Amino acid sequence: MLDERMQAVINFVESGSKVADIGADHGYLSIELAKSSRAIKVIATEKNEKPCEAARKNISEAGLTDVVDVRLGDGLKVLAPKEVDTICIAGMGGALILTILDESPTVVKSAQRLILQPMNASEKVREWLTANDWTIDDEDLAESSGIIYEIISACKSKDVTQKIFKRKTSPLLKKFLQQRIEKFKRILNEMKKSKAAQSGEKFLELKKKIEALEEKF
Repeated sequence: MLDERMQAVINFVESGSKVADIGADHGYLSIELAKSSRAIKVIATEKNEKPCEAARKNISEAGLTDVVDVRLGDGLKVLAPKEVDTICIAGMGGALILTILDESPTVVKSAQRLILQPMNASEKVREWLTANDWTIDDEDLAESSGIIYEIISACKSKDVTQKIFKRKTSPLLKKFLQQRIEKFKRILNEMKKSKAAQSGEKFLELKKKIEALEEKF
């Protein structure tokens, strides 16, 4: 059974999609995508041999080998353009997600939707999406093991109907903001131990972020 974080990723996949599950690990997300009928085809990629074999075994036991294609390889490099219309990358750092996207530009450009769940650096992910002509059409929050994660959905269309993002009405929003404030304050307190750090731009930037988050309460 998937946790709330991965279920939130699935919720953004449109019915009838062809999906790439990048860093599929044991293939659980791919299996649920196929079972839910949201995906008519899944390509699950995994760069490490042992989890790749585990994914093949799990998918075979689920009777889904005709829907889920497991490939050993790094990120999107084992895909050809137009093989999928939706790319899911979850459970990785924001910097790694952006590296994966940047290393396979033709595959990314041929897709219609990106569903990203960065473990950190979500601001950088949003900046990249905007700079590369992707429109964020929804976001959500999900809690797993006491930690709240962000899930970002982006599409190619420029003409996206404005709506209230799921995260804005999420019952987890207040707790998420509190966690962010606490995290930033911990970093700030560490920086206060160094005069050089206190005089740097990052220190002032962090203070502004905390103030902006506290204003939302």
